[in-house]
Amino acid sequence: MSKSASRARLFEIIRRRSFGRGEVTLASGRKSDFYFNLKPTMLDPEGATLLAELTYETLKDDNLDFIGGLEMGAVPLAGALAQISWIKGHPIAAFFVRKKPKEHGARLAIEGLPKGETLAGKRVVIVEDVTTTGGSAMKAVESVRETGAEVVLVLTMVDREEGATDTFGAAGLPFRSLYKASEFLKA
Repeated sequence: MSKSASRARLFEIIRRRSFGRGEVTLASGRKSDFYFNLKPTMLDPEGATLLAELTYETLKDDNLDFIGGLEMGAVPLAGALAQISWIKGHPIAAFFVRKKPKEHGARLAIEGLPKGETLAGKRVVIVEDVTTTGGSAMKAVESVRETGAEVVLVLTMVDREEGATDTFGAAGLPFRSLYKASEFLKA
């Protein structure tokens, strides 16, 4: 399937499985009359594959070491991309950032790395399922930067177009999205 056909098919899956109308309160605290819940798309076999393939195509030339982001939205995305990157012969490892470290076990804030390995000096992309103001992704950016990693990009599947571009711009971070909310609102 061509990239444009894959993008069109994924758009339809997101529209059908993950986009809705109705009043909701967003993570930012704002109210909205539409929402995206990408979990049904990220956990659908075809949706997960298309998200991973399109994400890989977007990132393959960025010379990345790792992809990850804040739990929960980043976990299925990072895992699917790690798998497809291996299949394509250009592995990008995955991790995720806990909202708060576990109070038992290793008490890690960043999960997915083997004992003794860190993100220090690595090129990292922060990934997110849906971005509104960018606040959640910035929590992941801050945690990853504390390890000494270089955050080279923030990538979201759907940008709600409600301030994230400004947030990341102010932080000196490039920001890309696969889709914009306006595409779904017009459809």
